[in-house]
Amino acid sequence: MTTTTAVPPESRILSEGYGPGAWHGPDMKAALADVKPTLAFWRPATGRHNIAELVLHHAYFVRAVRSQISGHAAEPFVLPGEDWFVVTDQRPISWAKIQSTLASEQQRLAELVAAIEAGTVTPATPSPERFSLILGITCHAIYHAGQVQLIKRLKAA
Repeated sequence: MTTTTAVPPESRILSEGYGPGAWHGPDMKAALADVKPTLAFWRPATGRHNIAELVLHHAYFVRAVRSQISGHAAEPFVLPGEDWFVVTDQRPISWAKIQSTLASEQQRLAELVAAIEAGTVTPATPSPERFSLILGITCHAIYHAGQVQLIKRLKAA
């Protein structure tokens, strides 16, 4: 991978999980690019999560990480509850809204991290803890992107 401009390390790490352009394969954004509503709400088996649920779960934690780093209370989430949300094709929320929620949460976290790296925002968390949170949410994105890829293959089989 060749770049012409240096990307600060925390921003670079964050982009490896969500996008654009991870070296390890599809990042979360790439894994979701071709997912249509029918696939997003398809449940591989009873008791298993569908893609829409994985995405909401990840967006929820992106929001939580942003809150921890900024020191500000998290705003209400798009759905009531926490962590895992049950959504089906008889859904309380559309696939487009789920996608835009994830994109918005990722963008807000990326903007916060960039502002911290630029010195225009003072974080509430010390550098080692902030690094762990950013690395953790990146690994979380990669893990769930892999699950999305597996669900897509299961559906195609």
